Order: sequence, then C-alpha cells, then structure tokens
Amino acid sequence: MSGSGGSGSGGSGGFLTEPLKPGRIALYALLLVVGAVVGIAGALLQSAWFPGGLLLALLGSTGLFYGGVRLTGTRGGAFAGGAGWLVAVMLLTSTRPEGDFVFGAGVGSYLYLLGGMALAVMCATLGLPAQPARPAARLGK
Repeated sequence: MSGSGGSGSGGSGGFLTEPLKPGRIALYALLLVVGAVVGIAGALLQSAWFPGGLLLALLGSTGLFYGGVRLTGTRGGAFAGGAGWLVAVMLLTSTRPEGDFVFGAGVGSYLYLLGGMALAVMCATLGLPAQPARPAARLGK
C-alpha cells in the first residue's frame, strides 16, 4: 500500500489526493490504535527506568511514526500514529478523581511529551524518499 508522490519534491504522499479504500482506512485505524498503545507503554516506561526508559520510549515512538510513513507511503501514516499517541498521552496527563496520575512533574515526563510530539512532526514533515525520475516516453516504443 503505497501512495504516489505526484511531484518530484520528495513525494507529498497521496493522503488527501487518492481515494480512500477500505484497506487504507483499516491501516490508518490500526496505526491509530497502535499509536495509543505505544503512547501508554512509553508513558509507563519513561519514568520506570529514567534515562534509559525515556530513550527507549522515544525510540519506540519514532519507530511507530516513521514506520507509519513507510508502511502507508504517505505522511498520513505518521499523522495517524501520532494522533493515537497524542490522545493516549493527553488522557494520561489528566488527574483522576482519586488524585492519581501517570506523569509526574519531573523533567523526564516533559521530555517524553515534547520529544514525542516533535518526533511525530519531524517524521511527518521530512517526507518520503524521492521517487526515481521517470522517462518522458515509454521504453518499448
């Protein structure tokens, strides 16, 4: 499942230019769910083994975002995974009525929140590898 880039500027992806097929919708939904799972796992891991857990959580998030781009062939793959990650992480930042919360006020929590958002944006905006130049005419003629 890869979208065509259109222009030769590194491929803007076909996220909004191609019709959405059921398989593509299912892939984006899967990335959304996996993004939420990675966000929850990273939130628990980053504080458990600071600084190694923070680095591992950020590496896992980066793998999700960049893997989404490569899997879908569009920048929307990073957007879908990042949206799931962001929703899960933002829900975990709020306190519960009992006063419990997942994120503390330490520097690791802020690095995970801001670093994860920055990595999602970087993976989505760096784009796809450039498409090889196509010849002006078909080779068989």
